[in-house]
Amino acid sequence: MGGKMTAVQSSDLRAVDYDWSGTLTIAFHSGSVYEYFNVPHSEYAGLMNTSSHGEYFHTHIKNRYDYQRIA
Repeated sequence: MGGKMTAVQSSDLRAVDYDWSGTLTIAFHSGSVYEYFNVPHSEYAGLMNTSSHGEYFHTHIKNRYDYQRIA
């Protein structure tokens, strides 16, 4: 992870982190944590600046980038 996870207000997502290698880490309220790879910074910025983090995630990130579950 790039640093400290940033909490977000979402019914699905709990916290988000991004590092400049393009790895987006998302912690879910379910307890699962996933890393998404080669995510452009513009997608991270969009996720952090939207009014609905969960909707943005499901529309722009989920199933669009390679990922792995890490927790």
